[in-house]
Amino acid sequence: MRHLTILLALIATPALSAETDTGTKAAALLAGTAGRWQGELQYRDYQSNTWQGLPMTVTIAAQPDRVTTVRTAQFDDGPKTGIVTITTVNAVDPVAATLSYAAFRRSRPTDTGVEQISAAEAGADATHWKIVTMERRTDGNQVADVRETTTRDGDTLTTLKEVNPVEDGKDEWLPRNRSVLRRVGG
Repeated sequence: MRHLTILLALIATPALSAETDTGTKAAALLAGTAGRWQGELQYRDYQSNTWQGLPMTVTIAAQPDRVTTVRTAQFDDGPKTGIVTITTVNAVDPVAATLSYAAFRRSRPTDTGVEQISAAEAGADATHWKIVTMERRTDGNQVADVRETTTRDGDTLTTLKEVNPVEDGKDEWLPRNRSVLRRVGG
C-alpha cells in the first residue's frame, strides 16, 4: 500500500509542476504589461461581416505581489453612452494556473469569474509571448465556452475573445471582439 501511495504521488507531481509553471509564467508575463497603451477595441459586425473599431486607451498597473494587475480601459461608445470606463482587477493563482477577475463598469453589475490558463508560451524575451485562457460562462443570453488569446509582440498587445456556444451542438469558435494596443508609456 505504501508503494502505491508513493507511486500515485510521483505520477501527480508533474501535473502540479506543469500547472505551477504555466501560472508562474503567466503572472510574470502579465505583470510585464504595466504601462500605458493606446489602440482600438474592435468588434465583429455580423451584418457586414467586418471588424469595426473604437479608439481606446488602457493603463495597466502591476501590483507588488507580482500576481495582481489593475487594468483601466476607456473608449467612446457614441453620443448616447459617452466615455465608457472599465476597471478590471486580475489575479493569477500560479499553483492552480487560473486567472480570477472582477470588472467594474458604470450602470452594470460587477462581472467576476475564473479563467483556466491553458497556455503561457514565452517567446524570445519578455515582450514576445502568448497566453490562452478558457472559461465557461454566460455570453449574451447563452452559455458558451469563452477563449481569450493574448499575444504580445514587442510594443503591440492583442487580445482576441472567441466564443463557442454550448447549446448549439457545434464545435465552432466565433470571434466576439479584440483589442489591439500599442505601448505609449511605461
